[in-house]
Amino acid sequence: MSERSPEFAVFNIEGGIGKHICSTAVVKAYKNNHPDTKIVVVCAWPEIYLGNKDIHRVYRLGNVPYFYEDYIYGKNTEVFSQEPYKQTSHINKSQHLIHTWCDMLKIKYNGEGPSLPMNMREKNYIDPELAAIPKTKPILLFQPFGGPGKDHQADNYSWVRDIHPDIAQHIVNQLKDHYQIIHVCYDFHTKLTDVIRYDKVAPKKNVFNLIRFADRCLFVDSSFQHAAAAMGKSSTVVWIATQPELFGYDLHTNFKPPVEFPMGTIDSFLHDYNFTGAIHECPYEDVSQMFDVNGIIQSLLPGTPQRVAPVQPETDTQIQMEEAEKRVNIIGKNGPTGEHYKEVKANKKKKK
Repeated sequence: MSERSPEFAVFNIEGGIGKHICSTAVVKAYKNNHPDTKIVVVCAWPEIYLGNKDIHRVYRLGNVPYFYEDYIYGKNTEVFSQEPYKQTSHINKSQHLIHTWCDMLKIKYNGEGPSLPMNMREKNYIDPELAAIPKTKPILLFQPFGGPGKDHQADNYSWVRDIHPDIAQHIVNQLKDHYQIIHVCYDFHTKLTDVIRYDKVAPKKNVFNLIRFADRCLFVDSSFQHAAAAMGKSSTVVWIATQPELFGYDLHTNFKPPVEFPMGTIDSFLHDYNFTGAIHECPYEDVSQMFDVNGIIQSLLPGTPQRVAPVQPETDTQIQMEEAEKRVNIIGKNGPTGEHYKEVKANKKKKK
């Protein structure tokens, strides 16, 4: 890093949507370290950064007209395109990915968490198909499958991150009397019974907004658990070959396999398994070794306390939104049905 803050900092981010949500914490940390620097993000999922107060601009990978002229040529610009997954601290599993990412950029990490800003319309949006379903019970949002699946497994089941379909159905059977269960998935994922299947995957913010309307959430390590953390929604998260210490959040109730993940496979290089979850790499002999089923169910029963998100300092945007809400409330009181309006109308009648 240069001694003084650069005019621009360019973040080149590749990978999945969960990683992009995670990256918002790194961008926030960078902004806290360099408040005068204008941050430009070039990434695969730009919609995650729309409305983010920490950035100057966001571009989709491959769609960057005049970028070199605007941000590189003759400019005091720092460019960050390193891959945090390849850093020693991540490979050695010594700290969270966000912390590793900040160390890689040589910035101080102060516990910043991810963010997923939504405007008024996005916050209030719910798919009409779901809105039309009468709510007869509290809502449980359930994402049991999140691995690579279709492109790598003939049966669309990835042992590295998915809840086994038999276990997923057992969980549904145990909780269906307490909840209406919305199963969020891709169209190729295993069909479960006694659930409302929802396989629309875009726009992503609309799908993530289901978290806001859910009473309880049960996820695997995938984009939904990152989105829930960004939205301050405590959830139950099931881990198999990945670890909450690297990718998770203390806000969630995290369940790791009852039997410790055995290390080392014939194909392992810098990591202990192939991310695609090759069938021959699965180290478990039985699904009972992978899931604390009773604990998972117990964490979701009505009345079980949920963790509370830490209070974040108010941002300028939040203050502006609160002021806007106050103005709306004032308008409501003084509008055509408000007390002040009625009083004025009565006085006019008296004058007549």
